[in-house]
Amino acid sequence: MGLTIGSSPTEEDCAQVGSADFSELSRLECQLYKEALQLAYPPPTGAYFAIKSFPHDYGTCQEVCAVYSEDSEEAVTWAFMAEDGLPTWSDDAKNRLAKSLSKC
Repeated sequence: MGLTIGSSPTEEDCAQVGSADFSELSRLECQLYKEALQLAYPPPTGAYFAIKSFPHDYGTCQEVCAVYSEDSEEAVTWAFMAEDGLPTWSDDAKNRLAKSLSKC
């Protein structure tokens, strides 16, 4: 089973489909968000965060998903807690995004 969490924290802007360097920036955002979620919501055994691609009218979007077994009450609870996501980027993530944008 899986729940889509998003591509970036809920209170932050994210890369927009169709914009210049969308693919590169979107991949970086998802990777940083996945790392942050793993720290905030350590997955129980058998559950994990994954970056998945989804078709969109203007290309392909990527999102972080919580993947888990419905047979594990602990994993189900973890997934629904993680679904709330994070509100903002950490300072480290902001710095890494800024460096990436400066290269564009």
